[in-house]
Amino acid sequence: MHSMTGFGRGTSAGAHGTATVEIACVNRKQAEVIVQGARDLQELEARIRKRLLRSVSRGRFQVSLQLSRGDDAPAPVKVDLALTRALDKAFVTISEKLERQVLPEASDFLRVPGLIQIDDAGLDPETAWQTIEPALEGALGQLLASRAAEGAELAGDLAGRLARLDSLRESIAALAPARAPRQRELLLKRLGDAGLELDLDDERVLREVALFADRCDISEELTRLECHFKRFSDYLHGDEAAGRPLDFLCQEIHREFNTIGSKASDAEIAQAVVAAKSELEKIREQVQNVE
Repeated sequence: MHSMTGFGRGTSAGAHGTATVEIACVNRKQAEVIVQGARDLQELEARIRKRLLRSVSRGRFQVSLQLSRGDDAPAPVKVDLALTRALDKAFVTISEKLERQVLPEASDFLRVPGLIQIDDAGLDPETAWQTIEPALEGALGQLLASRAAEGAELAGDLAGRLARLDSLRESIAALAPARAPRQRELLLKRLGDAGLELDLDDERVLREVALFADRCDISEELTRLECHFKRFSDYLHGDEAAGRPLDFLCQEIHREFNTIGSKASDAEIAQAVVAAKSELEKIREQVQNVE
């Protein structure tokens, strides 16, 4: 089991510089990848997104990409040397014509269009990927490790809460058989208080008690709860992403306890159902953090 929150950082040095990749993830029902980096590396966003989605299924991933150029990296500034020499000779000619020395300043060169050019193309994305990919893998490895560590803690917490839910289910199952006899006693008492004495074995009383027992039977709900708990436990210890299945199981478990509460007509069972719903709500909150 993996948590949806985590952080990873990776660096890699190559011939064209050093790449640093940081990945931070928070909760989200679907998978979303946002890449932030230099404009000349935008072509790599789809490749980075595809790589992350092979390893994760849920969460919002913020990927920060930085690439610092090394000393041996191609310079982004280009100088027209031929034009520079021609301009320098022009000042020599001016000095000869005026018969006095005229020295050019840096501003004289900078004002000449095309003398100094900035390479807007920047670093080739394919070349940059050779340095970025190892950094991305390192950051992703750290991220997955942190998500797995937190996921293990979540699994332990959920297993403990699931055991408490199962204990409440067992308590309800133990209380259920006594409801029909109690209903029979209550019915006879009410009839007696009303001055309507009936034989304990009167067919009408027995039929009423039988109808009550059938109407309030919760054996089916208890069986389904047992199955849901088993599936929940299997997902906790399985290898596949469990967030969505566990979220669905929480809804089904809540529905079964709701049905038990409405059918039981018993104070002790009602108290157990309330306790179970409270514990289930804590489980649902934790499941929102599971991938």
